[in-house]
Amino acid sequence: MNTISTAASAPAVSRRSFILGSGGLALGLSFGLSHSELALAQTPGANGFAPSSWINIGLDGKVTLMSPASEMGQGTMTAMPMLLAEEMDLDWRQVTVVQAPSNPKLFGNPRFGGGMTTGASRTVQGYYEPLRLAGLQARLVMVQAAAQAMGVPASELRTEASRVIHTSGRAMTYADIAKVAKVPTELPKVDKSMLKPMAQFRLIGKDIPRVDVPAKSSGQALYGIDQRLPGMLWASVLRAPVQGEVPESVDETAARAVAGVKNVLRLPYGVAVVADSFYTAKTARDQLKVVWSQKSKARAQNTEAMRAEYIKRAQNLDDKGVAFIAHGDAAAKLAGAVKTFSATYTSEMVSHICLEPMNCTARVDGDKIEVWAPAQSASFVTGTVAGAAGFKPENITVNITLLGGGFGRRVEADYAADAALVAKAMPGTPIQVIWTREDDMTHDKYRPMTGQHLVAGVDAKGKMVGLLHRVVSEGIYSRVVPPAFKASGGKDAPVMEGTEITYDIPDHSVQFMIEERGIQAGFWRAVGPGYTKFAIETLIDEVARGVGADPLAYRVDLLNKNPRGQAVLKAVGDMSRWGKAKLPKGHALGLAYSDAWNTYCGMVVQVSIEKGRPKVHKVWSAVDCGHALQPQNVQAQIEGSVIFGLSAALHERMDFKAGEPQQVNLNTYQVLRANETPEVFVKVMPTDNHPGGIGEVGLPPLAPAMANAIASLNGKRLRALPLPSV
Repeated sequence: MNTISTAASAPAVSRRSFILGSGGLALGLSFGLSHSELALAQTPGANGFAPSSWINIGLDGKVTLMSPASEMGQGTMTAMPMLLAEEMDLDWRQVTVVQAPSNPKLFGNPRFGGGMTTGASRTVQGYYEPLRLAGLQARLVMVQAAAQAMGVPASELRTEASRVIHTSGRAMTYADIAKVAKVPTELPKVDKSMLKPMAQFRLIGKDIPRVDVPAKSSGQALYGIDQRLPGMLWASVLRAPVQGEVPESVDETAARAVAGVKNVLRLPYGVAVVADSFYTAKTARDQLKVVWSQKSKARAQNTEAMRAEYIKRAQNLDDKGVAFIAHGDAAAKLAGAVKTFSATYTSEMVSHICLEPMNCTARVDGDKIEVWAPAQSASFVTGTVAGAAGFKPENITVNITLLGGGFGRRVEADYAADAALVAKAMPGTPIQVIWTREDDMTHDKYRPMTGQHLVAGVDAKGKMVGLLHRVVSEGIYSRVVPPAFKASGGKDAPVMEGTEITYDIPDHSVQFMIEERGIQAGFWRAVGPGYTKFAIETLIDEVARGVGADPLAYRVDLLNKNPRGQAVLKAVGDMSRWGKAKLPKGHALGLAYSDAWNTYCGMVVQVSIEKGRPKVHKVWSAVDCGHALQPQNVQAQIEGSVIFGLSAALHERMDFKAGEPQQVNLNTYQVLRANETPEVFVKVMPTDNHPGGIGEVGLPPLAPAMANAIASLNGKRLRALPLPSV
C-alpha cells in the first residue's frame, strides 16, 4: 500500500495561507463565452481597453465584468457586476459576466479581511462601495479619454448607456473610446460622496434577469462535479464512522482485485481508492477492511446526554463563561425587576445536505498544483491544500466553479485535501474526488447543538429593564480559525451572532460557554441567528403576553430608537391583518423580528396543529435591506430561506450514539416535503441605506414566529428546535 504522510490529519488554515489565499488565476465561469473569448476576457486590455482590473471593454462594444463571489444560487454573479455597471453607466445588454480570477489582492472582500470568501451575508455588504467606486473610476477614465478625443472639456460631457455625450449632442460609444484610449498614469481620485444618489439609479433596484439562470435552465452550466480533464481518474475516500478516528490497519486485497482500480492510498484520516470511474472506486472502497482507532473525543458523545449537560450548564449562573456582550448592569436590573421571565432553549445539530455532494478535482505538476472546486472560499481551499499536502500557497492555483448548494458547508475545504493528497501521490494525473451522501452527512460540519438560558426583567409598567442571555455551544471559530478566536478573547462570533439586538434594552448581558465534544460544528445557513433569535423572539413574546401587551405593539415600543425596525413590523402587521384577520378555526398567527446582518425583517406566520404537529399555512414577511439591488431576487432569497428554515424547524436533527451519527442519508434524515410548504408573501421595502445581507434573513424569524403562534393556540411554549409535537 502507498502511504501518504502529512503534518496534520485535520489541516488548519494558517494565517499565511489565508492571506495569500487564492493567489493563482482561476478558470472563469462563462455564460455564453467560448474558451478563447473567456481567456481574452480575463486578460485586462487584451483585444480591448481595461480601465480597471474589474472591467474590459471590447472594441466591438461588449463589456466583460468580473464577479468576485462564489455563485451558489444567491445571485451574486448578477448583483456584483451590476454595481460596476451602475456607476459606469453601462448598457447592460452589452455586458458579459465571468468569475473573477482567484486573486485576493485585486478582488478580495474587505469584510473578510481582503480574502475571497463568500458567506455570512457579507458579499453585498463588503463589495457594495468598492465595486461602485471602481465603476465610477472607470467611467471617469472613459470621460477623460473622450474629452481628449473630442477636444472638449470633460465638464461638458455626460454618460449614458455605454456612451459619452457632449452638450452639443456629439457622442462616442465606449467601444469607440476603447480604440483610442490609454489608461492614465494616475487614475482619477474618487470617494463615496461622488457616487450616485439612490434617486439616480438606473440598474440598482431594478429586476434585471440573473445571468446564471439561462445556463442552469438549459443544463449547460458546469458545476465542480462536471469537471473533466484528459486522463482523469476518480477517487473515493473511506473515512471512519466517527469523526476524529484514523486507520490503524488496512486490508486492501479485495479492493485491489476490483477491475478498473488503479491505486489504493492510505491517507492520514482514511483510505482512498483510485479507479477509472467513480462507481468503480466506490465499489472497491466498500471492499476495504479497516481497523479504526478508538481515541476520538467524539466516541464519548451521545445526543441525549449532551443535551442534558448543555441545559445544566446554561442554567448554572455561577458559570460565567466568556462575556460576549456586557452593556450596562443587567444583573442589577434583573435583581430589582418587578417581575422576571426565564426560559431554557435547545437546538439540535443539523446537516447541510447540499444537492451537489462534496467534490474536488486536482492535478499536480512538479511542485505546483491546480484545483477545481465548488467552494465558497478560494482562500480556505489554498490553506487546506497547503496544510494537507505541503504545497506552497503561491504554487496553488484555485479554480472556483459553480456550487450546487453551499449554505456555509463549502466555506471549509476538507474535500480539497482529499484531491490534493491523491493527486500528489499520482503526479500528472488529474484526480476527481466525490463524496457520497453518507460521506457528506457523517463528516459534515454541523450547525452546533446549543443550550440557551434567558432571563428578562420588567418594571411596574411592563417595560423590559434587563436581559441575560447565556449560550452553551461547540465552537466554530475555535476550530476553523484558532488565532482569530484566541485574539477575540474566546468570543466565537458565528456561534453567537444574533445575540446583538436593536431593541431598547440598555442593560444587556450575553455569555458564551464553549464546549469541545469532538463533533465538528461549522457554518450553516444563518448559523447563530437561527437559534439565538429563536430564543430571544419567543421570550419577548412571552414577556409581552405576560404583561398583557400585544406582541406587535410591544416590539414596536421596544424599537422606539429604530424606525426601520418599527417600519417592517408595522408593514408585516398590515400584510397579515394582525389583530383583524378572521382565521379558520384552529388557526393562529405568530410574530417574530430579526435585525441580523444589518437587515430588518418582520415575519408573521399562520399556523394550525394537525395530528399533533405544527402546520404553517401562510408566511408574510416585510424586509428592509437598505438599497435592494434586485428586489425580485430579495424576495426569492426570503422565500428560499423560509423554506430552508421551516425544514429545520419541523424535522431536521442529527443524533449521535457513541459519536456515530444515526442519520446518514435522506431515508432517516427528514426534510420538508412539498405538501408542507406554505404560501409566502414578501414585501421588499428599499430605504436609502447601505445594503445589508439578504441570503439568510428569512430563516431566523420563522421558527420563533411558529412557536409564538402555537402558544396562542394552546398556551404551550415550545423551546426546542426542531419543534416537538404538541
